[in-house]
Formats: sequence, C-alpha cells, structure tokens
Amino acid sequence: MSRTEREVAVYVRRDATFLVLHRAVDRYWHVVAGVVEPGEDFAAAAKRELQEETGLDAEVTDLAMPQSYAVPAEMRAEYLPGVAEVAIHNFGVIVPTQWEPVLNEEHDDYRWLGLADAIALVRWPETMEIIATLARPLLEESGPASAPH
Repeated sequence: MSRTEREVAVYVRRDATFLVLHRAVDRYWHVVAGVVEPGEDFAAAAKRELQEETGLDAEVTDLAMPQSYAVPAEMRAEYLPGVAEVAIHNFGVIVPTQWEPVLNEEHDDYRWLGLADAIALVRWPETMEIIATLARPLLEESGPASAPH
C-alpha cells in the first residue's frame, strides 16, 4: 500500500514513560503510527493503528497538535503520485501500569522510556516535538529534585 497525504501518530503513555516501537523492516524507533486509509477519518485510523500495532483496543484522545512534513525526495516512491506534503494528526492514550503491548509483524521490539531517552531514540523531529510537549506537565508535576538533608 502506498503512503497517502494523511497519517496518524499515537503516543502511548504509562505513568511518566512513553512507548516507542522498533520498526522491523525500516530499523528505526517510532511511536504507533500509520496511514489513514481511504474513507477513514483520523480518529478511526489512530484507533485502528493502535490495535494493529499493540493489540490495545482503546479510545484515543485527539491531542489537537496537528503537524505536517514535506515528503523527502528519496522517499517519493513510497507515496501516491502527487503527494508532496503529509498531514499528521496526533493522538494519545494512557495505559495502566501493568499493561504491555503485543507487537504485530511491523515491529520487533519496544521500550518504555522517559523524555530524554525517548527523544534520543526516535527518528523523526515531529515525534520528538510531541513527546517533549506531552512530557512538560509530567516534569512540572515532579518538581525539582530535593536536596539531601
């Protein structure tokens, strides 16, 4: 299936960590993500991708942080003809502490990571930006480290 001009990303959070998945074929770390199929809206695509890639059937929350990217010249063959820019709608879901994903064939590993480690590992700047934005309130809640007494 060729990639379209519409994609979704789903940021799965457990406590103060984010789920990152290792893509088996492309060999990079990313969040749950995928193409919006014809006739599908962004929310339905996000819910479907979450279920397909992790086994989790859950409602997703629209993060109201849309993004876009220009298709790199070296990747144009992966997209439908005429697609030069892709709109990404970002969604989130918070899972229970004990929950673990069941990966599909697209992925061969996963990790739960805090902000710095997640940003260091993921490939795309758009993903880094959303993780940093989502982590900001978590960092504010934890406050500065207390000095020893």
